[in-house]
Amino acid sequence: MAEAQQQDRLRSVVNDLVLAEMFLVQATIESATAIGDGISELSRQWDNDTGDGSVAGVLARTADEAIEPYTSRLKVLRELLDRQPLTASASRLEGKPAGR
Repeated sequence: MAEAQQQDRLRSVVNDLVLAEMFLVQATIESATAIGDGISELSRQWDNDTGDGSVAGVLARTADEAIEPYTSRLKVLRELLDRQPLTASASRLEGKPAGR
């Protein structure tokens, strides 16, 4: 029985890791797209030589758009993991009481 529990626990950990990696890849692609869009917008402004101080705005907006995919995926991952019941050993690792 202990062997089966260990295999189930290992399977659960591997599944969580795969899910986290998928979220990371997706967020990285979206972030790279946001950075590319920001660079394109900066290039357009540079070519038009607007000089209205909007470069700082473009940089700030690009930074916000580049970090958002990571924060939203992390929030979803945490919510998914919070829904799963913790085993006694996982509870000890996280410093939480077992059986929550």
